[in-house]
Amino acid sequence: MSVAVITGASKGLGRALAGALAEDGWDLVLDARTPGALKEAAREIRVHGTRVTAVPGDVTDPVHRTELVAAAAALGGLDLLVSNASALGAEPLVRLDALALDGLRAALETNVVAALGLVQESLPLLRAGGAGTVIAVSSDAAAEAYETWGGYGASKAALDHLAAVLAVEEPGLRVWTVDPGDMQTDLYAAAVPDDGDVRPDPRSVVPGFLRLLRQRPTSGRYSATSLLGAASWPGRS
Repeated sequence: MSVAVITGASKGLGRALAGALAEDGWDLVLDARTPGALKEAAREIRVHGTRVTAVPGDVTDPVHRTELVAAAAALGGLDLLVSNASALGAEPLVRLDALALDGLRAALETNVVAALGLVQESLPLLRAGGAGTVIAVSSDAAAEAYETWGGYGASKAALDHLAAVLAVEEPGLRVWTVDPGDMQTDLYAAAVPDDGDVRPDPRSVVPGFLRLLRQRPTSGRYSATSLLGAASWPGRS
């Protein structure tokens, strides 16, 4: 049975992906900062019949990261690590001239430092599995210049680069950064609370993530458009 660790799994994309993986037979270790919401998510996901371990905590805490990997080991190993937990740095988002440096540090700590720390903790299990995979959830703000998205975008750009280097250093793994596109999530609502436009449900992009896992293209950066629309990818193995 394959085992995945998913951070930020109590709602939004993390919860949607966890449910889809459980339906595909994956055992799961789920992380989120809010114990009640995480417990409820785990309860709902268990209806698919797989083992689901909920480990509430903050990914910036090294002890919590160790607990997540230990929980995966208790389920038999680790095949997939999904770094989905994110921090904005300011809520709502603000221009760079008003961005508190402590807010930027918080975004970098969650989106970059903690993500790397969890990879470091997970590498022995990922290497041992023979088909270890890391997915870092990115953003179009990592590649495009949008007003007020500078701090968050910078953190996601740094995450993209760490993932690209990890792919070079760990050729036995698959390492993908994925830009899921705009979604109707609490994170987006906190970022731009006055934006009343309707955006896609996170569940709409989950089939693209599943396609990545089934077809296993080369390590690299993918967007929701490519995940859902491309007929094939180079480098499939």
